[in-house]
Amino acid sequence: MNLLCHEQSETECARARWTSALASRHHRHHTPPPPFTVQAHVANTNMAEFKAQLAAKMGGAPESGYDAVIVCCSGTIEANYWQQRLEGSKGVVLPKDALVLSVDEDWNGGGAGNGLGTLYAYKKAAAKALEQGVDLTAKLASGDFSVAIYHTAGKGTRLAPLPAAENNNKPGVKLPATVKLTDGKTVPITILEAVIKQTASYAACRKGRLSVYWGDQIFIPSEAPDYKPTAHIDLLAQMLKVLPTPQVWEERGLASYGLAVMLGNGAGVQIEKVDHATATSMLSELGEIASVGPSLGSFSVSAAMLVALSKEFTKELDAKTGAMDTDPHFWMPLTLPKAAYAQLMGKKGVAEDESNAHFDRMRAMLATIELGDKTLFGAVNVGEDAYWWDYGQITFYSDNNLRLTQDGEENDAYRSFFSQPRGAPKDSTIGATADANSSIACSNVAAGAIKGSVLCNVTAKEVQAEGAILVNCSAKKITAAPGAIAYNVVDDSEEGLVLEAGKVITSVFGEDGSVVRMNAHLSTDGKDAWKKVLEGNEYSFEQMHAKNKGVDPVKAEAAQRAAHEELAKKIAA
Repeated sequence: MNLLCHEQSETECARARWTSALASRHHRHHTPPPPFTVQAHVANTNMAEFKAQLAAKMGGAPESGYDAVIVCCSGTIEANYWQQRLEGSKGVVLPKDALVLSVDEDWNGGGAGNGLGTLYAYKKAAAKALEQGVDLTAKLASGDFSVAIYHTAGKGTRLAPLPAAENNNKPGVKLPATVKLTDGKTVPITILEAVIKQTASYAACRKGRLSVYWGDQIFIPSEAPDYKPTAHIDLLAQMLKVLPTPQVWEERGLASYGLAVMLGNGAGVQIEKVDHATATSMLSELGEIASVGPSLGSFSVSAAMLVALSKEFTKELDAKTGAMDTDPHFWMPLTLPKAAYAQLMGKKGVAEDESNAHFDRMRAMLATIELGDKTLFGAVNVGEDAYWWDYGQITFYSDNNLRLTQDGEENDAYRSFFSQPRGAPKDSTIGATADANSSIACSNVAAGAIKGSVLCNVTAKEVQAEGAILVNCSAKKITAAPGAIAYNVVDDSEEGLVLEAGKVITSVFGEDGSVVRMNAHLSTDGKDAWKKVLEGNEYSFEQMHAKNKGVDPVKAEAAQRAAHEELAKKIAA
């Protein structure tokens, strides 16, 4: 159980999870009048019912979606994996006619930051599309074509050891629900595929825009996702329902976040990590603060803004050098007064002369854009009561997937999104006794007792599990105590897998079928333990990450599948 939620109401739990997830990323108010780019609050509808229906719709077959999907990966082998995987999930995860463009970020000297990284991913994807006879930039400019980028790079240290089992392909970590691919195979859905399904709800209203998302978080808005973009830049944000008074600012801890701020005159501003007094002072020359909310980091830009940014940073993109993030290097200098921008950047250790020079550069770029009938910057409200499911930490992976077994409105929505019932095994043959709370998919278990557990793609003669999560596991016998996670494990021993409470175990397959077993505990913070060799392991998480470099996840997954199939035949015999 998430300790933040102990003895709290479900609403309090949801807010606690939002706060925790937003804080880990560093990154509610009255309905504002036009021209704010903030949607009206869902009216005359039961909120839980609205979100449950929206979750079911988002998780179903794609009625619509982005016309082009760009996946930005850390390397070419990961890019090849996602090109193949997403081509195989058209019509299920993304539209049948969607253009899939998977690219790698081969940046010099480390990461490009999410600002330059976005522009570079688009540049590479546009070149790839042009080879197929599609001019992405022209399509966007036409106003009837939508494009989305999904950033997936990163080691996933706090999700360790699960990304290692996917050969460092973090967004390829599987969830305990299934999708049927175009080749007819029913397989566990990946985190990225779930994210693509959820975010597709914004595609219809973002024609002529580039949308940017992160590949490890799902959210179900409490505000309808259909809106009319009225700004060249808009950020997804959890806008407060109440006026941002000094007391509210302090109570909600807004000084810890990057914030989307809407002013009384309709202008929007991006600020980060300031108290109410500082924010009011910084923005005094622009207008009175009318509404505010933590930014999710995801955003969309008009075709005109995309072209202007790409042109402005041509030198950096061609040389593949430098590092710039959207908030401090793009949005803040475009929306804040010069002195306020220099003040905020000074807190980051940036000299005033350097900040002023960059500010002038961005404002010169802005002068080249015809804003037309759009404002510069706005916020798209996901709602204070939105559900947020983040898989960036092993505890989040556990907490969220155990929702499949639990009562509650949010947990009902979780099951609806993944089309995964509890109490009625799906596509499975179960001889074991399974209680009404367990969620079972694509599994074959001859005997045992399954209580309040989640099983997906499990084959075993016997399973004794309570409050556990088993994904992609084949063994003669599995015994799993509360909080245990077995992920991608093949075990041919007579005693089988025995997992005590909170135990996390996985297997890392090589292209040749070689296997390395990795152990951890639900309480293990992979970031802190990254360089340590934990008990029962031959390698540290860092060493395993290094060993995985260069391993093709497509070939490794094939070797893994062959091992599962071989043991399944033995078990059946």
